[in-house]
Amino acid sequence: MDHSSSLGITAGKKLDGRRISPGRAACPALVTRMNISFFGGVDPETGIVVEKGHELEGQSISGKALVFPSGKGSTVGSYTLYRLKINGKAPAAIINAECEPITAVGCIIAEVPCVDHIPLAEIRNEMIVVVDGDQGIVQ
Repeated sequence: MDHSSSLGITAGKKLDGRRISPGRAACPALVTRMNISFFGGVDPETGIVVEKGHELEGQSISGKALVFPSGKGSTVGSYTLYRLKINGKAPAAIINAECEPITAVGCIIAEVPCVDHIPLAEIRNEMIVVVDGDQGIVQ
């Protein structure tokens, strides 16, 4: 059985980005074209996106490589990411087109690997991706 489509990015292809937060995770991708606000947009107790009208509304970010263009909203979003981690509901990794300071700080304090400057169109939902925050690479 050919699993190449579930492996995500073409086997062996590396997407070079910018290192934001160290660490490494291999997990399924959860992709949105919409920016995310962690404060008020994601329930820190459940990891469910609760922002009304958001493309991911009702879906869990827990254990996924959360792929979105950029963060938005209050600086409290950094602490919301930390609360998600404490509650065992944080994403396993974050991939952005452009990581802004709220998401960057949240990833660092929650120890969630994060890479940006990645062409998001290369990643589809449920692809298995390897996020290497130490090297700034997604494959």
